[in-house]
Amino acid sequence: MLAPFIGSALVALSFTQLQAHEFWIDPLDFEVEAGAPVQANLRVGETFKGAAQVYLPHRFRQFETAFDGQVAPVEGRMGDRPPLNVVFQGEGLVSVVHVTTDSTVSYRGLEKFGDFVRHKDAEWTLDAHRDAGLPTETFKEVYSRYAKSLIAVGEGKGDDRTFGLETEIVARDNPYTDDLSAGMSVELYYLGEPRRDAQIEVFEKIGEDVRVFTVRTDADGVAQVPVQSGAIYMLDAVVLRTPVPELAEANDAVWESLWANLTFAVP
Repeated sequence: MLAPFIGSALVALSFTQLQAHEFWIDPLDFEVEAGAPVQANLRVGETFKGAAQVYLPHRFRQFETAFDGQVAPVEGRMGDRPPLNVVFQGEGLVSVVHVTTDSTVSYRGLEKFGDFVRHKDAEWTLDAHRDAGLPTETFKEVYSRYAKSLIAVGEGKGDDRTFGLETEIVARDNPYTDDLSAGMSVELYYLGEPRRDAQIEVFEKIGEDVRVFTVRTDADGVAQVPVQSGAIYMLDAVVLRTPVPELAEANDAVWESLWANLTFAVP
């Protein structure tokens, strides 16, 4: 009886402690043969290192796959690991979507908050925080995650699409079938509109080596990500905003962050 409780507690703890780190969908294989299971873990951490999470329905608002024009919820049992384990009929590109519920993190002073918002290209929040007379000794931030992943079944033909998430990274290219010599083209959305002149942080993993760099979206919310064959990529973009009164009151929070993430591999 204690095992599910302990597992749930550890997951909740890890989400809180690692709030300033990325949350991503981590497929066991980005390319699988037709008829083979598509499996993926959910991780929170940094530079592709992080604890694997289990299937916990109370921790997500949306968990689904899109394949061959059909969108279906990911069904599982409490505690399943990996949380995604699905067999698709046929071949094509699978888009996996996972949206978490809200969590909070507490800050003591502005130093760590300042490090976080500078890292995520949202330094404007520091002046806004002081100008609004918000507390500086202790305060909270509420956050949610909007993760996607692209997995090829067989040849992996197909296209990613928008799922109408509050913030979302959409692939304009298929990394398994398209020519990426000019880079991987992606779109960044916020509230259904292109997010212009925004930072996207890129994590590139080849073997055990991880390189981190940033790109920016243009006036249409589009960014070109330089990629290399044989690499795994994670893209991350964060929105900082003032939470609506109901959310702020429910979580005793003065800031809200929304994290968009996309993982894929380049054969």
